[in-house]
Amino acid sequence: MPTVDPTILALYRSLDLIGVVLNGAIGGTIARQRGFDIIGFSFLALFSALGGGMLRDTLMQRGTPAAIAEPMYMGFAILGGLLAMLIHLRGRAWELFEAHADAVILGVWAVTGSTKALTYGMPLASALFMGVLTAVGGGMIRDIATGSVPAIFGGNKLYATPALLGSAVMVLFHMMGHDAAGMLVATTVGAGSAILAYWRGWVLPTNPDWAPVNMTARQFGQKLKSARAQGREQGIAQERQMWEDALHIPEDVREDFAEKLAESPHDEGIGHAEATADTTPEGTNDTPADTGDADRDVTGREEDG
Repeated sequence: MPTVDPTILALYRSLDLIGVVLNGAIGGTIARQRGFDIIGFSFLALFSALGGGMLRDTLMQRGTPAAIAEPMYMGFAILGGLLAMLIHLRGRAWELFEAHADAVILGVWAVTGSTKALTYGMPLASALFMGVLTAVGGGMIRDIATGSVPAIFGGNKLYATPALLGSAVMVLFHMMGHDAAGMLVATTVGAGSAILAYWRGWVLPTNPDWAPVNMTARQFGQKLKSARAQGREQGIAQERQMWEDALHIPEDVREDFAEKLAESPHDEGIGHAEATADTTPEGTNDTPADTGDADRDVTGREEDG
């Protein structure tokens, strides 16, 4: 990595130590809210101030973590916790100071993490991750130690996103060969975006029901079921029409069939019988009972004669 101006390095060293004290004090304020004793104050201060850097150095495996190798870091972290124990840090003034100072430190630590990864020749993606982890890792450990969901996981002010922006700017300037300028610009971008998010109230959207892939699959399933039902109905209608066509005899075919029946010998006899029945006077009975009555009438007249 190209040589950086000693003034910039000294500035970063100062901001780094200020950040350790500040985050130690933030850990101490949370310890006060939870009613912890001096041990709780100390450990939350150490977690908040040094956790991100310790995670970074442990993952990189490039020697002893800086927070352990240089006792000064641990001393400044505990100092911040003790300040929070002796002074009740609260009110609007403290909130504004914490938000703005923490935003600056976030930008500094994001650049520190990504720069250290680039110094050891790690891939660009790893440099981005190390920058974000350095900035937010301590807060994550602190929240987990107190039994809380890490604040960066959603629903709170933007914190990891500004760290990612700052790391990305640093990586970009490193690729162009302007590391010194990148350290200044990246810190400004990270800190500025965090401060802007604080005043604007920006948070990343969260929606537990939002799942476009699942919704698409569900809609596809509904359409498939609808298509199946529609196809089944069409199949039933086609089958019904097929049977109706098979059983239906057109009018012209029926008339032709009737003419052929009339021309056959069997049909002539049937037609003659039907004609005879049709010519019988209405009201005339040829039943056997009527014939018997007529015979009795004739016999009676002979006897009378």
